[in-house]
Amino acid sequence: MTSNHHQSVMFTESIDALNLKTGGIYIDATFGRGGHTQGILDKLDKSGSVIAFDQDIHAVEFAKENFNDERLTVIHSAFTHMGEILSERNLSGKIDGILMDLGVSSPQLDNADRGFSFNSDGPLDMRMDQTSGISAAQWLENADAVEI
Repeated sequence: MTSNHHQSVMFTESIDALNLKTGGIYIDATFGRGGHTQGILDKLDKSGSVIAFDQDIHAVEFAKENFNDERLTVIHSAFTHMGEILSERNLSGKIDGILMDLGVSSPQLDNADRGFSFNSDGPLDMRMDQTSGISAAQWLENADAVEI
């Protein structure tokens, strides 16, 4: 795993825009390194909670290793499945706010093994979720010139 430090983009503005209720239920749709999640948790009382999604298994593992808060549930899934997952948990219509920090995170760019950066040599992977699908290298091996 790469460095644990990651500066959340527009941190204060994002947290303020949620207009948090101390006992609310909030979603961080892109957990990453949890900066925004921690900011939300810091404003909640013991009855509030955060459900965090991330399709990157490394982000989920980071959460398990670095966050010990019973108010936090981390789900290894893309946020595109959020509606289905919330419905399964009987949370539809009960969410007070959703935060989505879209894009590639610094830890993904900094780790050459992820294949997102051209600054360091590494395998051409480029998957947000390295536990599913094929790598970019595998795709290129089988793609014809028209597809590429």
